[in-house]
Amino acid sequence: MRPMYKKFYKFSEQPFNITSDPEFFFPSQHHKEAFSHVVYGIEQRKGIVIITGEIGTGKTTICRTLLSQLQTHVKTALVLNPYFSELQLLQFIIKDLGIDGHFRNKLSLLAALNNFLIEQSTLGNNVVLIIDEAQNLKINQLEQIRLLSNLETEKEKLLQIILVGQPELQEKLKLPALRQLTQRVAIRYHILPLTHDDVRRYIEHRIKIAGHLPIDVEISPDQLPAHFTEQAVEIIYEHSQGTPRIINIICDRALLLGYVTETKIIDENITRKAVEEVGNSYEHHSRSTEKSSI
Repeated sequence: MRPMYKKFYKFSEQPFNITSDPEFFFPSQHHKEAFSHVVYGIEQRKGIVIITGEIGTGKTTICRTLLSQLQTHVKTALVLNPYFSELQLLQFIIKDLGIDGHFRNKLSLLAALNNFLIEQSTLGNNVVLIIDEAQNLKINQLEQIRLLSNLETEKEKLLQIILVGQPELQEKLKLPALRQLTQRVAIRYHILPLTHDDVRRYIEHRIKIAGHLPIDVEISPDQLPAHFTEQAVEIIYEHSQGTPRIINIICDRALLLGYVTETKIIDENITRKAVEEVGNSYEHHSRSTEKSSI
């Protein structure tokens, strides 16, 4: 039914997918600040930057947006799920940076990486390693990250490392075993949820993009492909607490209900029903998961 609701609202694509699409990046104050901190850390070659936020607050979208906007002189390696051993992590980084060769052990991998970084620095390039879901890194992997951060010249860091993760990452870095790594963190930023006004603008922002409308121009509700009333936004904020992923799930369901009832005005009643259905589907999923694990 979702492809049909795209046609009903005249969307070019679904506005509330839960994938991390840079095209839909919403620059709330907190997200702009997080993005600016990362860019500053990269441009000024600060070494290690840490960005944290609760589940669904848009951390991965920031990573994807960053990758889409970096200049050509910045070479990147992106690790989305660091479920690797120390050796596998190094191998993945080497491969993602496009470094060719047959490396027999960890020492040869580090030597190849160091040579690559020096070469890129000589060419005037910068190299960035982004690790998402970094709260899943084990202590020995984080110690490996610290060793990588030591790759430097007399004047600058050769490798900029962006660790992106849930708040547990900050707690993990308080461990005595990681104090040397913690001391090398140059920049930290914690992303907060969207405010009530952000939620209203976030919903409109994504609808405008999906409907090919200018995002920086004020448009009256009747000109939007779909309009969420103030009461609807209030309900969405109340149930999502400003978490973008939950907002997307509720709004997607609400648009589907609007399509079924043939209305482009998403009001309080539709939104409450969407919230109820989303809640029931989660509850059913939880029960199914619980049964399958017995």
